Amino acid sequence: MNLSFFDQFTSPYLLGIPLILISMLFPTLLLPSPTNRWLTNRLSTLQLWFIHLTTKQLMLPLNKGGHKWALILTSLMLLLLMTNLLGLLPYTFTPTTQLSMNMALAFPLWLATLLTGLRNQPTTSLGHLLPEGTPTPLIPALILIETVSLLIRPLALGVRLTANLTAGHLLIQLISTATTTLLPILPTVSALTTLILLLLTILEIAVAMIQAYVFVLLLSLYLQENI
Repeated sequence: MNLSFFDQFTSPYLLGIPLILISMLFPTLLLPSPTNRWLTNRLSTLQLWFIHLTTKQLMLPLNKGGHKWALILTSLMLLLLMTNLLGLLPYTFTPTTQLSMNMALAFPLWLATLLTGLRNQPTTSLGHLLPEGTPTPLIPALILIETVSLLIRPLALGVRLTANLTAGHLLIQLISTATTTLLPILPTVSALTTLILLLLTILEIAVAMIQAYVFVLLLSLYLQENI
């Protein structure tokens, strides 16, 4: 059966159960579990150091009122990071290539930041819709433009993450298909494409990490505007 390049983004099923749920829960098994021991192994120490560094970087643009969100933002960062990286392994499925999942993460959190601002400082939050010193004839147009730009923020978050990961997976599949096709015909060209595939894989690892960080960083900046 001939498979399409986009079949890799279809959620697999086993006995009628969507395996996307397992793909989303599996990264939690890699997190360090609480222990009463004074000394832990090197892997747990490295993971805790990374979590501390990530939390510190995410909390830098926020004031003390935003530090209540540290657990949510750090957990989201780790979930996206591990899901993106595990999706690069062979015979795996990447849930973050699904726009529905990314929107399910982006929209509630964006709405929570917006409602937080409207509850705590409604005047300041609504003031973002109209820059100071705007000429009177431009006020209706600017309010409409700023409102649209505010409402498309969750869509931009979800589409950015989906598009970057989908494009990377498609490029890897295209180049790997070309490598295996050219191997019996042009071994030299196949070796060159293998090198390109290796470099692209390294680039995709970086993209998976950067996109997870950018997703959460933008949410923290949206939160900073409303607290």
